[in-house]
Amino acid sequence: MQQRQTLLEFPCDFPVKAMGKATSGFEARALEIVRRHATDFKDENMRIVASGKGNYLSATFVVHATSQEQLDALYRELTACEDMLMVL
Repeated sequence: MQQRQTLLEFPCDFPVKAMGKATSGFEARALEIVRRHATDFKDENMRIVASGKGNYLSATFVVHATSQEQLDALYRELTACEDMLMVL
């Protein structure tokens, strides 16, 4: 099995950004997923910004990542969630 190369050095603080509709419960669902993959996540490492008309939210979570596998699993679960419109 070939191991994938990464430019990141673990552990590190890594920002994950997700966007969704403001009315869908997006913020709570995204936070629940982040906490499942980063059990030490602190609320002060989350920033929520509303779009100009308030229809959409952008959430940035700075997680303390311990491995590429952890980040991959977090991204997979976030992108699989129907409340997420985009994950960066």
